[in-house]
Amino acid sequence: MAETSPETVFFAAKLSPFRSLPPRGFFWVMTVLAAVGLCSGIGFVLAGAWPVTGFFGLDVALLYLAFRLSYRSARQSETVRLTERALDVERVGIRGEERRWRFEPVWLRVVFEERAEGQNRLFLASHGKRFPLGAFLSTPERRSLAQGLSAALEAWRRALTRRDV
Repeated sequence: MAETSPETVFFAAKLSPFRSLPPRGFFWVMTVLAAVGLCSGIGFVLAGAWPVTGFFGLDVALLYLAFRLSYRSARQSETVRLTERALDVERVGIRGEERRWRFEPVWLRVVFEERAEGQNRLFLASHGKRFPLGAFLSTPERRSLAQGLSAALEAWRRALTRRDV
């Protein structure tokens, strides 16, 4: 039985959106808001302004919905992996659907576009086509990813030329 050597990994990253409030913090924020809304609602009912109570409940419900939608969008991710053979990108969408792309590193370029107001975009370019990468990342995170991926592609190319010589 022939032994296969493990494939060299030049770059690997799992990208996901950042959420500053962890699920446990979300629980406590919603608990406090519900308690404040309930106490205020009881106060308004006792004062005879009972219709106001519904608006407190509506505020809490809408805030809960906004947080849930934010956490749902955080389910998306991208995995980037550069090996001896290819650069693979796996993207998991908000609904959990998975898509995979494979790029030939010889022809691949990392395109980092700086725009006004500190905005930027990151693409993988090959054969006249552009593939967006890390759209949900912050501006500094995209810049760092572009630098790391560019350096990894250079290391991959140096290793390829040494192996061919």
